[in-house]
Amino acid sequence: MSATSRTLERSLVRLREAGASDRLKGNRIGLEKEGLRVAADGRLARTPHPSGLGSALTHPHITTDFSEALIELVTPALTDPREVLDFLRDIHVFVHRHLGDELLWATSMPCVIEGAASIPLARYGTSNAATMKTVYRRGLGNRYGRIMQVIAGVHFNFSFADAFWDLYQDQLGESGDPLGFRAEAQMGMTRNLQRIGWLVPYLFGASPAVCDSFVQGHAADLERFDAHTLYYPHATSLRMGDIGYQNKQEEGTGMKASYDSLDAYVRSLTWAIETPCPQYEEIGVKVGDRYEQLNAHVLQIENEYYSTVRPKQITEWMERPTLALRRRGVRYIELRSLDVNLFDPEGVGLEQLWFLEVLMLHCLLQESPRINARERRDIDENQVLTAHRGREPGLRLARDREPVRLLDWARGILGEMVAVAELLDGCSDGPRADSVRRQMEKVEHPELTPSARMLQMMREEGEGFFALARRLSETHRRAFRSATLNPERLAFFERLAAESVERQLGIEAADRVDFDTFLETYFTQSEHQPPTDRASRG
Repeated sequence: MSATSRTLERSLVRLREAGASDRLKGNRIGLEKEGLRVAADGRLARTPHPSGLGSALTHPHITTDFSEALIELVTPALTDPREVLDFLRDIHVFVHRHLGDELLWATSMPCVIEGAASIPLARYGTSNAATMKTVYRRGLGNRYGRIMQVIAGVHFNFSFADAFWDLYQDQLGESGDPLGFRAEAQMGMTRNLQRIGWLVPYLFGASPAVCDSFVQGHAADLERFDAHTLYYPHATSLRMGDIGYQNKQEEGTGMKASYDSLDAYVRSLTWAIETPCPQYEEIGVKVGDRYEQLNAHVLQIENEYYSTVRPKQITEWMERPTLALRRRGVRYIELRSLDVNLFDPEGVGLEQLWFLEVLMLHCLLQESPRINARERRDIDENQVLTAHRGREPGLRLARDREPVRLLDWARGILGEMVAVAELLDGCSDGPRADSVRRQMEKVEHPELTPSARMLQMMREEGEGFFALARRLSETHRRAFRSATLNPERLAFFERLAAESVERQLGIEAADRVDFDTFLETYFTQSEHQPPTDRASRG
């Protein structure tokens, strides 16, 4: 047993004896699941966001991401993963009541893209806040291209119970400010999630192939599966690889967010939002009467920085995320590396949620030194290698500057995670421990991974990526269309839809300044100036 494993084992023993299992029952999980609306023929939908779903600007659970066609479904943060998935299922059922003949695409990677001009930007109404959201998306399209922005994913949001934090701080003998302690601990947890983040696409990646319409002449060294499908034979998640969405500003500016501490993270993002970037200055900001981007800086706003994991704080209306972190610390951790799983109608399954909760606690309890430049390069390279070649026999990743076989590293991590899962379950045969053991089977038998199953199904059915994705999208639609909602849940969603429209109208009516003034006020918020009607409306 390594020194790291012995340290983890001692921590688990102390926590178990202190009654941590009961306190951990208050952990909360939330999901954000994106899904691309497509027409019956599989082409990107050009229709507006369905009016029966309410306002994408203000609805708490049904909104849009980059495109008007990219729906985002958001669950509340709940303590029972089964209730989270039940809620996500119910949102899908409600949404499908308003889709007509359209489908929600069952995979992360889109298909039948007829050029960037065919991708409509999301629209949120006529208010200044709505205009800002659309301009931000126009800026993303101008900077990185629109096609990359319609890749869908699942975000796993996780927070430890307050009662556990109190116990954990006491166990470590830390007597300082609880918010500061939690921020430091969660930044360390975030660093560890990056170190072993490659494990997520290996275990759950479900995008080993793409339509050739997606790459549009930039196929690199992808191999041809059939006339219209490109792939890598051992890929796990092309979404998380070089052909997926990456931060192109890193290539020109060297910008990297710092995870050394919460303060360092906030300062690095703030620098990027305030620092001009020559290549984006060439685009222009306000060209004629139209804004092409919010600014010509390295980042327009915080959300533009792509990362597999982020520390987050719930924001008030029109509050800058970095200011929310400074004011109230880290509320939860957002893991962004999950593909939409085409084998689950909701795009994510219960086994994944059980496992990811274990992963969170495992990464919290491990020591977490700061990430230096060399390790940062290794982390990035490990992610791309796993995304493109994760199931390749003998594939080696970089750990502590030394090559190590992916499967050996994965075996070690999962072996340690069994005891972590047992602490969370409060027993040795609970659902979390069972989920970890199921992931072990994927390490020993890579053909069990979703990416391998997907390619095998394509071969057996004689289907390319488009045909498989369309067939399963239609299967999921039939399931959701035939499902029922209990009257209370149906009334709940209908009420939220109506209320969201009323709130959007109220925001539009309350605007008192032009967009230029509104935008200037937004960016000049300070740490000691909480959002007010003046700040949110200019």
